[in-house]
Amino acid sequence: MVPRVATQADLAGLTDTLTLAFERDPLWRWAFPEPGTLRPFWRFFIESALRYPWVWVSGDYAAAAVWIPPGGSELTDEAEEQVEPLLRSLINDRAADVMALLDRFEESHPPEPPHYYLDLLGIHPGHRGEGLGMALLADNLARIDQEGAHAYLESSNPANDARYERLGFRKVGEFSTPDGAHTVATMWREARA
Repeated sequence: MVPRVATQADLAGLTDTLTLAFERDPLWRWAFPEPGTLRPFWRFFIESALRYPWVWVSGDYAAAAVWIPPGGSELTDEAEEQVEPLLRSLINDRAADVMALLDRFEESHPPEPPHYYLDLLGIHPGHRGEGLGMALLADNLARIDQEGAHAYLESSNPANDARYERLGFRKVGEFSTPDGAHTVATMWREARA
């Protein structure tokens, strides 16, 4: 499947795939335990990221990758102000814990050197085990390599760490959920010529 840059017209398909991909993710199940609460949260982030030409999709939403380019921000300033109210509307009492978790993501993110940030990578459950996620990531990294740029990601599922390492990422740190129940690995990939 040849990856293509997604557009606003892909928002629903991207949201469906990434929501289904993260339904069983240990970290995001902790954050959004109630069915239906993760979907609007992902949609909010994906919609903001679509302002950059670095949201990728393979096939009929079989795999999707959301990248923030160097110098970019995950959310616009206006969207940033909407995060806490959105969380309160979705998960009520859990909003404070999830806000604390999001702060830990932000605090762990290296400001320099400039780099591409892999915000989300997911596979539609109907395509798991076909290698489409790693193929999409490898394609994206080849494009990043052509620019001679660094890349960064957070791995919310330890089962994926070795996959990222095979593509050149190395673990550079970690942080936990506010209750210490789940750990997120931070991973860096040096620029390649």
